Amino acid sequence: MLRTVVMGAFLIGVTALTAGHARSEEIVRPPVGGIGSLPDAMVFYVARGPVGACGQNCSEWIAAEGTVQWDTYKRLIAILDRSPGRKLPVILRVWGDGNLNVATSMGKIIRERGLDVSVGATLVDKAACRTDEECFTLKRQGGPLNASISISGARCDVACVLILAGGVHRSLPATTRVVLGSMQIRNRLGLNVSDERREGLTALFGNQFRLYLTQMGIDVELLNVIEQNSKRSSGTELYPDSWTKLGIINVPAL
Repeated sequence: MLRTVVMGAFLIGVTALTAGHARSEEIVRPPVGGIGSLPDAMVFYVARGPVGACGQNCSEWIAAEGTVQWDTYKRLIAILDRSPGRKLPVILRVWGDGNLNVATSMGKIIRERGLDVSVGATLVDKAACRTDEECFTLKRQGGPLNASISISGARCDVACVLILAGGVHRSLPATTRVVLGSMQIRNRLGLNVSDERREGLTALFGNQFRLYLTQMGIDVELLNVIEQNSKRSSGTELYPDSWTKLGIINVPAL
């Protein structure tokens, strides 16, 4: 499954309109993964709060925060394998230019594990760590950490939506800004991609994304919007009525 989606050195990326809203400490975080992993790579950790902190009768969740990069799906699998048999919901906080192939891989993994997905910022209790550096170190260890979820300023871009699509139950806070940017083909190793090769890969990935969205129960009109944005180098904001119409959420907005 992963080989089908993550194709060698080529990736399809997103120009994320929300990237400029990342906090300064997120931008200067140290690298998370192995060789080639960038400083803002997504981390996963188990968080816990009082009953109801993450929904009805829910007190523990998997926090996913950072940029979706070429190896992010490996860390998702790792955190899930540490809690076999548990179906903790995934709370997303995505920022930066994301690898959309990997985002769809993550969505498939989430669907296979039968998990629910939503969006929000996981705020670790101040008593757990004195500085941002200490908090980040604890997050990298996977938790569990005492925390709460904030939906203030929640955002969801293309990579976020593709991951969200994998959720068995998909929800968004009503105040979330869902902003779809554009897609572009890049070589992860920094090599040039010819126009002919770029055109062929764009068509190939477009077909894969349409199949993925269909399998996840999402209207492929979503991809049409993104492709139009790519042609115009623009962005489109979707409002709550469109979330339901397109199938982005299947649980009423929170």
